[in-house]
Amino acid sequence: MKKYLSELIGTCVLVFMGCGTAMLVGCDAAAGGGYILTAFAFGLSVVAMAYCVGNISGGHFNAAVTLAMLIRGKISSKDAVMYWIFQIIGAFVGTILLAVIFSAGKVTDMTGGYGSNGLAGVNGSAVAGLLVEIILTFIFLMTIQGVTSEKFNHGSFGGLIIGLTLAFVHILGIGLTGTSVNPSRSIAPAVVAAITGNSAPIAALWVFIVGPLVGAALAAVIYPMLEQD
Repeated sequence: MKKYLSELIGTCVLVFMGCGTAMLVGCDAAAGGGYILTAFAFGLSVVAMAYCVGNISGGHFNAAVTLAMLIRGKISSKDAVMYWIFQIIGAFVGTILLAVIFSAGKVTDMTGGYGSNGLAGVNGSAVAGLLVEIILTFIFLMTIQGVTSEKFNHGSFGGLIIGLTLAFVHILGIGLTGTSVNPSRSIAPAVVAAITGNSAPIAALWVFIVGPLVGAALAAVIYPMLEQD
């Protein structure tokens, strides 16, 4: 149970800090500083949680990461399902906390949807959105596998490298899809937005579930082939 709770806490912090920053500063291309702040909020959340609870659960905080580890045989089917459940619960806790704080404090949500993902940056194209999410998740998961490889020792810097890579993929992806690369992170804001009257994010949610899972699966198949002697 401790590792499941660790996944809940890690995902909660990721959504609370990452989506919360996006809600506060906005992600308008005309004010690119919001991109950088949001990218680093997500990335630094992973860094913090990797060194906090990552040693307990492995520090997935992401359904796509869990899928890749399942394909690689590094996690059991039972644990994978439980990780997915607790990640989603954590994402909902983070989103609900943001909803309460922004509502009680009468703070404007600059994203209009609790930091949810969307296709506005690709002019509503689901194909473009899928490609963005597949490619960015592939890059992210290839990095994770390289950093955590038993064949190559990166010492204690793994969490830092992974967090910075998440920030890296956000810098491009925010302006296109809001950057998911993580179904767990995408589901809760979209659902809460729909409950509060904004149904746009939920309509495109499938892109941010399918895209990251496909990208993760590809990385899980390709990386071991490259790692072989």
